[in-house]
Amino acid sequence: MPADVTFPLPAPYGPGAVTARYQRLGAGSPLLLLHGIGHHWQAWEPVLPALAERHEVIAVDLPGFGASPSLPPGVPYGLDAVVPLLGRLCAALGIERPHVAGNSLGGLLALGLGKAGLAASVTALAPAGFWTEAERRYAYAVLGGMRIGARLLPQPAVERLARTRIGRAGLVSTIYARPGRRDAAAAAAETRALREATGFEPTLSAGRGLRFSGDLAALPVTVAWGSRDRILLRRQGVRALHELPDARLVRLPGCGHVPMSDDPGLVARVILDTCGRAERWDAPAGRVAAQGPATGRGPAPL
Repeated sequence: MPADVTFPLPAPYGPGAVTARYQRLGAGSPLLLLHGIGHHWQAWEPVLPALAERHEVIAVDLPGFGASPSLPPGVPYGLDAVVPLLGRLCAALGIERPHVAGNSLGGLLALGLGKAGLAASVTALAPAGFWTEAERRYAYAVLGGMRIGARLLPQPAVERLARTRIGRAGLVSTIYARPGRRDAAAAAAETRALREATGFEPTLSAGRGLRFSGDLAALPVTVAWGSRDRILLRRQGVRALHELPDARLVRLPGCGHVPMSDDPGLVARVILDTCGRAERWDAPAGRVAAQGPATGRGPAPL
């Protein structure tokens, strides 16, 4: 069952605490899962069973999203503030330097944790932060439209729409290439999560002018992009590879911006393979042995 964890704020923000909702299951080396803007930890449910067979999985609601309260007044939602908070979250949960996988905003935060030396490996699914200014404005317009739509629809109307495939397409087709694979309860719940996300606008505001940069050559990094991503266009993956030349870039055929539901098996294999590469890491050489994905067919090159 989901639980809450509370931990103190770092000194620059004065006395206070942050509370986060999380789901924890499985056994093995820890794997932290970070969702995208306006979403919640349940976005990872399609891949949790496969991941929990190999790892202790911790899926969290980021501050101001899902069931996690907003950050205290005066605490920014930017990358430089949230990454240390996630480090403190891990410490409060008793995990140190976990593998990290994130989607969209969560992918950006996963890369930030890797840059800060707080991750054993990073899998970033369509991470934010590799856009041009025009691409950022486009993504913000799409996200803003989704937010307005979610706030205008009363929850009973959302639940009625979610009962049909056409209705679910209207609710979630912007983020999923295959919205029919979401069941009614999941589609209704994530629309409600988008409507009620108190961290939505502060996070968007903090992302203006942001471009990710940094050296992550000391750990395995995979950047993966859905071929049918309608929010962060897949050419941003090529740009990410230029910034992260030691990363592996893979394509997720037929997947949208939130690929975990569109192809759970492929997404799980990409994450597990990245975690496995970390466990085969050759520190003196700074590389891993040339091996294929841990199980099943491998991800296609972008």
